[in-house]
Amino acid sequence: LPHNVTIAVLPGLAYSSESAKRIRNAGKEVILHQPMQAINLSTDPGPKSIQPDMTSSQIRALLAENIKEVGPIKGMNNHEGSLITADLNAMNSVLNFCMENSLYFLDSRTNSETKAPAVALSLNTKIWERNIFLDNTQNRADIIEMYNRGLSFADKNGMVIMIGHVWSGKNLASILDELYNSTVRSGYEFTTISRLVKKTR
Repeated sequence: LPHNVTIAVLPGLAYSSESAKRIRNAGKEVILHQPMQAINLSTDPGPKSIQPDMTSSQIRALLAENIKEVGPIKGMNNHEGSLITADLNAMNSVLNFCMENSLYFLDSRTNSETKAPAVALSLNTKIWERNIFLDNTQNRADIIEMYNRGLSFADKNGMVIMIGHVWSGKNLASILDELYNSTVRSGYEFTTISRLVKKTR
């Protein structure tokens, strides 16, 4: 892709470390795609996930281990996590860790009851939140519709954070590549959250 894009890398997989290295070498921003347990306990968020029975020290140790695998990183977001992001204590541990390590936290908003905003407020820190999921389906027309909704959101709010997934394969990447020139000509800019963090300081 010719523009700024952030790639979130899952830890604990065969090519996690190598993927993160290649992404950085390509000049793109890397964040940790931290697995967290969903409300549906039959949903497996993947290896090295935050589980509801973990203590704060266990969560912090896990995050440090995962970052060591895929780092250096600029921030992290949650993979799944509808249960954990709604847990006040768990999110307090996560956001404190992020603050201490100068990492931003992007809430993927998999649960409207997320406690991340409340915890951030109590800690006097800022988090970022996903506005649009681009690929709830792999259908080309659906992805383009969600992309355009994202641009409309940016028109109203000044910016938009859109998340896509690797499961969409080349379909999503090719659409983003195809729409890039017309989007820039219309006055939009592709950026990263780390650059936005610098602007808000």
